[in-house]
Amino acid sequence: MTFALLLQYLVAGVTYGAIYAIVAIGFGIVYNATGIINFAQGEFVMLGGMLAVSLQAFLPLPVAVLFAVLITMGVGALVEILFIRWLDRPTVLRMIVITIGLSIGMRELALLVWGEGVRSLPYFTGDAVSALSVGDVHVSPQVLWVLGTVGVIVAFLVLFFGKTRLGRQMRACAANRDAARLCGIDAKGMVTLSFVLAAGIGALAGCVVSPITYVQYDSGTNLAIKGFTVAVLGGLGNSAAALGGGIILGVIESLSIIVLPAAYKDVVAIALLLAILVFRPAGVFGNAATARLKEHA
Repeated sequence: MTFALLLQYLVAGVTYGAIYAIVAIGFGIVYNATGIINFAQGEFVMLGGMLAVSLQAFLPLPVAVLFAVLITMGVGALVEILFIRWLDRPTVLRMIVITIGLSIGMRELALLVWGEGVRSLPYFTGDAVSALSVGDVHVSPQVLWVLGTVGVIVAFLVLFFGKTRLGRQMRACAANRDAARLCGIDAKGMVTLSFVLAAGIGALAGCVVSPITYVQYDSGTNLAIKGFTVAVLGGLGNSAAALGGGIILGVIESLSIIVLPAAYKDVVAIALLLAILVFRPAGVFGNAATARLKEHA
């Protein structure tokens, strides 16, 4: 293998790692406010991409992306209000079963609406052949959109949860919902907001990555697995660590095809998830929330 080819694999790994990180961030947002693991997060990514593709047929691309994100945020609110809010102190296992059921339902509904076809948005800037070249390494302009988007999302969430009153209220609800209520925090509203925010970020991710990865009715399932692996790897609820975890998984996956057949690439994520839960349950970056998840499972 040449050094240039190795660098190309690394670029691909970082790109896919950023995609996984955005999904992991969605997991972390809901967990930060509720302590819930929302396995329907991958479907929010799929839904955003599918809606944007449909809307782009008769709307300018930026407007189509905006409406796709807003509609998906509305779906996120409905999911919380209809299926989560009425539960009284649900166990982790019960929430996992419910959100997996929601994931299956949303996937089947997408199949009914859009069919099995593979779709994609056009490149936001340039096209597939206008790759940027640094020596022998070629970088698609859409990759820069993906990396820029995840960077902005991480920076926003670090400031939101660390510096704003609303972000602190959401974290207080996750730590102790009863105590948060006694302090005058609208706990139900915070939970709904977390689902809305996670759905919106997932939808934006689905739109940005669609020109690279394409989108179809079942694409959210694989993203949910990879995103959850990254969330556990980086430490649940830590947006900055999720980016690091995503890059680690993306690079490992990309380099794994050097020694393994490409068909086994997805096995890497499962193996890494199991290894982290067994040997490093707090995540690589030491977030105790992940360790607590393992204890309750």
